[in-house]
Amino acid sequence: MRSSAPTIRSTASSSKSHQPGRRQGQPAAGADHCVRSDLHVVSHRDQIVLSADGVQLVLDLSSGAPVVRHWGSPLGDVESDALRRMTTPPIPHSAVDVPQDPGVMRERGRAFHGRPALSGNRNGLDWAPLFRIVEHHASETETSIRLHDAEASLTIDLRYRIEPTGIVLVDLAAVNDGSEPYRLEELTTWMPLPERASESLDFTGRWLKERQPQRRPIAVGSWVLESREGRSGHGASVVQCAMTGGAGFANGEVWALGLLWSGEHRHLIERGTDGRTAMGAGELLQSGEMVLAPGARYQAPTVAAAYSDEGLDGLSSRYHEWLRARPEHPTRVRPRPVTLNVWEAVYFDHDLERLSALVDVAAEIGVERFVLDDGWFGARRDDRAGLGDWVVSDEAWPQGLDPLIDRVTAAGMEFGLWFEGEMVNPDSDLYRAHPEWILHVPGRTPPTGRNQQVLDLTHDGAYEHVLGQVDALLSKHPISYIKWDHNRPLVDPAHYGRPAVNSQTLAIYRLFDELKSRHPGLEIESCASGGGRVDLGMAMHADRFWTSDSNDALERQEIQRYSMIAIPPEMLGTHIGPSTSHSSSRSHSLSFRAATALFGHAGIEWDITETTNAERSLLAEWAAYYKANRDLLHSGRVVRVDHSDTAALVHGVVAHDRSAAIFCYTQVAAAGGVLPSPALIPGLDPDARYRVRRIEPAGRAPAMQHADPMWVDGVTTTGAALATIGLRPPILHPEQAILIEIVLA
Repeated sequence: MRSSAPTIRSTASSSKSHQPGRRQGQPAAGADHCVRSDLHVVSHRDQIVLSADGVQLVLDLSSGAPVVRHWGSPLGDVESDALRRMTTPPIPHSAVDVPQDPGVMRERGRAFHGRPALSGNRNGLDWAPLFRIVEHHASETETSIRLHDAEASLTIDLRYRIEPTGIVLVDLAAVNDGSEPYRLEELTTWMPLPERASESLDFTGRWLKERQPQRRPIAVGSWVLESREGRSGHGASVVQCAMTGGAGFANGEVWALGLLWSGEHRHLIERGTDGRTAMGAGELLQSGEMVLAPGARYQAPTVAAAYSDEGLDGLSSRYHEWLRARPEHPTRVRPRPVTLNVWEAVYFDHDLERLSALVDVAAEIGVERFVLDDGWFGARRDDRAGLGDWVVSDEAWPQGLDPLIDRVTAAGMEFGLWFEGEMVNPDSDLYRAHPEWILHVPGRTPPTGRNQQVLDLTHDGAYEHVLGQVDALLSKHPISYIKWDHNRPLVDPAHYGRPAVNSQTLAIYRLFDELKSRHPGLEIESCASGGGRVDLGMAMHADRFWTSDSNDALERQEIQRYSMIAIPPEMLGTHIGPSTSHSSSRSHSLSFRAATALFGHAGIEWDITETTNAERSLLAEWAAYYKANRDLLHSGRVVRVDHSDTAALVHGVVAHDRSAAIFCYTQVAAAGGVLPSPALIPGLDPDARYRVRRIEPAGRAPAMQHADPMWVDGVTTTGAALATIGLRPPILHPEQAILIEIVLA
């Protein structure tokens, strides 16, 4: 990405000092470039330009409604009048007589016949507002605009803020200024797309197979992706992308919207018969969920808009560097520790002697964090009872957790613990005492999922119960990490009969933030039956995602490849599972499982007491290699190669100064030809010379050949040669991988 500083150009008025720290989306009194007007036209010179890192957003306020004239690469010093003339279309037959631009609110009153940004009504009235700018403010990095419709008694607050990485954060809020309630049905943030954006890319999936790409042409009409399961979901798109034709990982233009929200949501791409194209993202509100009382305000989830003229990898780089710049980002606090989760080793069979043996082997390998999973509390001997009773089980742990925790800490490891605090089993002390504390529609009980109901965290009693019991455990024991699960979708998500997904989502954000406030240094992993709640909203409150319940290395190759579209690898849990996967029954070599797990927040989920001495030695070598290279793995630019053979995948991480890189070549299926196609290695300095070698921290991948290609024992060459000619891989068996280390010569 580029290194230019954020800039703003406005022809509105004079400058004053900007006032930070105001409520999201609400203009600050006395801020820069303030214009107040009830006129239809504010000024023919009202143009605001936000620029950073090779991205430019141009806002035109001259019509009295905000219009995004451009979002993409910088245009240079284009005057507002010239840009308006260039983008104003001709007037076709059978159209209104004066050129109209729907602007960001896409109102019907501006002769727009697509989907509006706001939908709602007040007893059947005020359903078609026509908003006009009443004030706007601008600083060096953001602009805030207030819109109002006096007849509809509605106000819209809109803010655009550009980050140093070129990410544009958009905040949108609606305020009911009337004396009667306003029923808000939808408030979606829209961004325009040029007509050369001809393809869309988004993601679908299921449990054990999350974030599978789907690509299609953008055609006239609307493409809508919705999540209606109360969480972002296994089939959710972390971001939705629009692209120029044929765009890939390294080439083409890409525009994307990511929603900072973990509840129900909607992504859209719409193209009209006039060719105008836009993409939108917003919360999916249930009927009657957001009825604004007089004076009430609805703040839509923030949208993170990203543009890249360097393909999907350029897009990912923007999202990754934006997240990494946050003070609370986990790698800014400490390196990501090698983690052992015991779930696939012991399941519900909690036994101090057995777990102590795991501790001893983990310490031998070099594990840094030991996580006790489900089964330690209440009546939880299987998945039919105990959820909601977050007290240590006397049956499973007659001496409490102290003996295990002491064993873990004495071995030099941190201790982590599993919770599923948003859920409750009907067979639990909590449910027997408070059956009314579940999300439900009065008069009926939702069907169970995994033998559990969803606890209504919008109920003060339920919220305080969960917070109090988790806080008590964290206060009593040296627990630095919690894995927080969410194993079922929501059914009838109602609080006293009213829709409650919005308030339930805000409640879990509030709970996580409160736990972190009370316990500085606490890290939280977000798990939702694996990757069912991986989104930019949860990234603001959690430190790690359990990427998928599948530890099958073959499935993980694709899952991790596209989970990194917006989430940086250090926030994605990537574990070495057992030799035979519990989710697919596939068997894979240790070298393949280890190579796959290296590219993320690495760990192990396997009964390592059953390993041989040779396997333990290889695991220790792999853990040491990860520790020695995690700074690169968790700070560099993710590179995914558009490889010529679909039977193989090539990806890696390149240091930002291009001094080093680690790549992985994966043979996912048998090669189509006698010899596998060369693996190109892009992203390095073309003029620099590099030492290249194969590395085998977890053993050699089996191959069907008489001899290796000559480079594997070491070769020195240029970055240009690696990007243009590449490396001819060994003839690997299917479902095998090799690691390639590249350093400056």
